[in-house]
Parts: sequence; C-alpha cells; structure tokens
Amino acid sequence: MTIATKRTAPITLSFGDDGSIPNNAALPLVLYRGGIDLAGSPGPEQTIEKTFAGNGWGNMWRNGIYPYVHYHSMIHEAMGIARGRATVRFGGIKGREIEIAPGDVVILPAGTGHQLLAQSQELVVIGAYPPSGKYDLCRGSKAEHAKAIESIPNVPAPSTDPVFGSSGPLIALWPA
Repeated sequence: MTIATKRTAPITLSFGDDGSIPNNAALPLVLYRGGIDLAGSPGPEQTIEKTFAGNGWGNMWRNGIYPYVHYHSMIHEAMGIARGRATVRFGGIKGREIEIAPGDVVILPAGTGHQLLAQSQELVVIGAYPPSGKYDLCRGSKAEHAKAIESIPNVPAPSTDPVFGSSGPLIALWPA
C-alpha cells in the first residue's frame, strides 16, 4: 500500500566498519529525497505515519535524532522527516554528513551509525521499524561491537519498503 509517495530514485550509500561502529557490510543505507509528498499536508507527521503503517512498518516514534553516534544491531530503521531540517552524519565518525528535509526518508540497515550534528528548531522525525527484529541502542563500545558483528547478518530483510510497499526499490536493494 502506498500513500502520498513520489517515485524518486533511491540514493544508496555504504559504509565500512570503523572499529567502533560496524555499519552493514551487506546492505546500503537508502535515501529517498522527497519520497513522501507532504505538499499541502496540514499534518505531515500523520502522512508519514500512515505511509509507514500502510506498508507494514510500525513501533513508530516522533522525536528528533540523538546527538551522539549510535546504531541498532538487531533491527533496521526508517526515518521520515515531517518538519524542519537536520544535518546527520551517517556511518560513524568516518561517515558522511547529509542534510535531510521534509519528505525525505532514510532507511538504515542494522548496524548503520547515525548522529545528529545540526537541526532547525522545528525538526520532527518519524521513526519506524519492520515487524521482524528487536530494538536495541548501541553506542560503539568494544563489547557492543563484538556482539553486533554477530547479530547484524542475522537481521532479516524487511518484506516491504516503508515508502513504496512490496514493489519498492528497497526490496531489490536488500534481497532476502
């Protein structure tokens, strides 16, 4: 099911293990610039939430992005920007800084580091997760890294793209 989405070519980025943040050796980060059409939407948060939910992604939250490097080793994550702008470093300290804006959706494979570097005051991010996997918050310790290296390859690929559903680009980019 798709709701208020724009077919934009996905931008993919891959990051190597930096010894602290494992990232994901097999799956790229996927960015849809303006992937969810928020034009004229009085409730961009609800538009993103309906899109994610309609495509089987849940356990949603509304907030910002943590200002420290972190990752999730047992689940993938989607983040949709409802309001404001942010500069986020993806991939850990040696990663890449990307500015994200309303309508953008970033899909992070398990293990991918992310950290808020700057934001506009009105930033609202909607986060969501596929039904398989377990949420955890890792900050890059040696013990976490060793466990993450073991768990990341076992996180199942989602059966749907959070923006475009079962026929979305994510399905081809992240084969099961």
